[in-house]
Amino acid sequence: MSEAVRVADVNELEPGQAMKIDAEIAGTEDDVCLARTADGTFYAVDNTCSHQLAWLDEGWVEGDTIECPVHSSEFCLKTGVPLTLPATEPVATHRVEVRDEGVWLLPDEVTED
Repeated sequence: MSEAVRVADVNELEPGQAMKIDAEIAGTEDDVCLARTADGTFYAVDNTCSHQLAWLDEGWVEGDTIECPVHSSEFCLKTGVPLTLPATEPVATHRVEVRDEGVWLLPDEVTED
């Protein structure tokens, strides 16, 4: 089990937005894309698109997906699975918890549905 890291305040990220969490802060190999869906749910995935060098935090959050800003691959925020081409490989997901108005990342703990 990994140690939880507070990465943001709840009010730092509006619904439908994403932000980058540096790997050094997150305790991960890749930077992390923290996304908040329209219903207020937070998700975290590796920030680098699995298709080509591009940053998912610069993409668009719609429903429970994030779209890469370069070639428009869409990834499920829950599972990291690519839903559209050209990406064919998933991105890693990380567990997120909201505690006392803070957003906490549990690196290396995959999300479970």
